[in-house]
Amino acid sequence: MGLSKQVWYNWYAGLVAAGCMILMGYDSSVFNSVQASQNWKSAMGDPDPHMVGLVNTVYTIGAIVTGWFLSGPTSDYFGRRIGMAIGCMVTVFATFLQAFPPASGSLACFMVGRVFIGVGTALATTAGPIYIGEVTASEIRGKVMSFWQMFFSVGSFLAYWINFACARNRANLGHWDWKMVVIFQLMMPLIICAQLPFLPESPRWLIAKKNDYEGAKAALMRLRSTEEEVDAEILSIREAVAYENEAAPRKREAYVALIKDKAIRKRIILAFIINVGQQLTGQGTLNSYSSTIYQSVFNNIDTVNLINALNGTLGIVFTLNATWTVDRFGRKWLFMVGATGMAVCTMLIAVVGLTTPDINGAKTYGVGVGIATLAFAFAFFFKPSWGAVVWIYTAEIFPMHVRAQGTGMSIQMQNVANTIFQQFFPIFFRNEGLKVFFFFMTTNVLLVFFTYFCLPETKNVTLEQMDTLFGGVDHVAKGAGLIEDAEHTENKPESVALETVSKKQESV
Repeated sequence: MGLSKQVWYNWYAGLVAAGCMILMGYDSSVFNSVQASQNWKSAMGDPDPHMVGLVNTVYTIGAIVTGWFLSGPTSDYFGRRIGMAIGCMVTVFATFLQAFPPASGSLACFMVGRVFIGVGTALATTAGPIYIGEVTASEIRGKVMSFWQMFFSVGSFLAYWINFACARNRANLGHWDWKMVVIFQLMMPLIICAQLPFLPESPRWLIAKKNDYEGAKAALMRLRSTEEEVDAEILSIREAVAYENEAAPRKREAYVALIKDKAIRKRIILAFIINVGQQLTGQGTLNSYSSTIYQSVFNNIDTVNLINALNGTLGIVFTLNATWTVDRFGRKWLFMVGATGMAVCTMLIAVVGLTTPDINGAKTYGVGVGIATLAFAFAFFFKPSWGAVVWIYTAEIFPMHVRAQGTGMSIQMQNVANTIFQQFFPIFFRNEGLKVFFFFMTTNVLLVFFTYFCLPETKNVTLEQMDTLFGGVDHVAKGAGLIEDAEHTENKPESVALETVSKKQESV
């Protein structure tokens, strides 16, 4: 039997939201690409390496500050769709700042654009996964969210191939060789904004923030196959929200609950660890410094650019493996298999690089191809596991009243870890060379044990059941009791009045 039109529409809504990840994927590769352009360097006044590092760092400052303090409240106050739209429009504004800086103060304007790119991506990548988690049915939630990481690879794919084409034609393009790479960052935000009016708002947000049960039901009727399914989900959401409003009735308590509530505190710690772990697998370094690493292996810069472009292409294919594994084998299985594979790959990169001789400052072509192949194998294990599943897990484990705050803060731990580690990685790599991959091997082994002993499995668990899974109270059951008590209280004055009349009649 084929899928219903509601399920197809559910996929459409989820994939539009997942497109927000293209913003981050494209940007993660843009600066890695344009900084190799001599035209960009001359336009920016030939910045020294420390200033180039600062240009890269200011992006994460904008993202971290926004992710911790602004993206959650924005998504909660305006709604998930508006949160995505604001993030996309900020990205559009920032793209113009980067692509067309004034002749005087070009570098400063470019850096301001980088800050706002961080702000825009933080807003969009907080609202996006929350929206997907809240509108998709539990049985397809993992599959739809797996496209979130795949779209990161799509963004990298576009950036690397556009850069590859522009780099091959620098003589003809002049300063447009880097401007075109930056300008293409406009494409996806505009496409997303054009699609958002056709999507329903999150039914969970409509109930929790607007008390709009009719609107929530209308939204779910577009996303679920049967009215019975819709009514059951509305009741479940209503009961969970009733308890959460009782437990944290004021907005500021959403942040307090992240620390005060034991079950939520456990989740924020686990989410922080897996998001930091994602960057320490070696992926963050390979993404930011792949050109530097490959230049120690290959002498030809065109070869380096081609390998980066091929890696971005294969990343899309590799991430698709999550779509058929994440809801079949579960989140923990993918985490452990992925980390094990990455540990083996990083170990072999170091072994091959350290046991083969250098010729004229680089490896032989065959050795270089071998190391590049191992880097592709690393991506094969990373993309569907610690690439895709970290986002899935983070977006689905928090209760409604802290979901935006918890998700936004956890996601930005990727930038916190990446910013700190990338400050000393160039020195680490300069002193130790390919031995640095033994560090990543060790990190991945530790992640296997952490996953096995610490992470609960969330496969096929509804959002309203997550609290019980992580050792908290059953929000649905507690909320049902509160609703029942409220309805009993509403009827109580009438019963008291009848009892009083009865007693008066007896006394007469």
